[in-house]
Amino acid sequence: MSTIAEIKKTTQAKMDQSIAAFKNNLTKIRTGRANPALLDTVQVDYYGSMMPISQVANVSLLDARTISVQPWEKGMGAKIEKAIRESDLGLNPASMGDLIRVPMPPMSEERRKEMTKLVRHEGENAKIAIRNLRRDANEHVKKLVKDKQASEDDQKRSEADIQKVTDRHIAEIDSMVAAKEQEIMAV
Repeated sequence: MSTIAEIKKTTQAKMDQSIAAFKNNLTKIRTGRANPALLDTVQVDYYGSMMPISQVANVSLLDARTISVQPWEKGMGAKIEKAIRESDLGLNPASMGDLIRVPMPPMSEERRKEMTKLVRHEGENAKIAIRNLRRDANEHVKKLVKDKQASEDDQKRSEADIQKVTDRHIAEIDSMVAAKEQEIMAV
């Protein structure tokens, strides 16, 4: 049987994982700015197996609105270009010799608003995950009290501690959402 301290530690770790997953989801949401992480989800055919672009080419920023992709092998350029074009990111890469330039199309006001809605939705999902972890932790503690392995005072203390951790994580999600919205709305 686990102790209250173990429950708190596990809950904290799971909440941190939720934040990390949320951060990862945010990098995939496009802003007007170029971000090499945008191409992380694009897979390219490399001798019959699908690989992320970052494993067959050097992905970096050319300027604020352009990602450059430098394939490590001569024959990969066309395949990488095709993979980027066919991804659901709406990007239009252009080859310049060995270098592939991926310009970020400017986003319309309507598209920016859609993206901020998406960011808020992702943030809400992350908060729900955090609250579910809080509920699970509190139920574990209640079970300890019921099984006479902890006192009701311990339960009250741990619920207060778990609430503090929950509040901290939710505040972090809110600030990440706000920062991403600013990034999207910046022209």
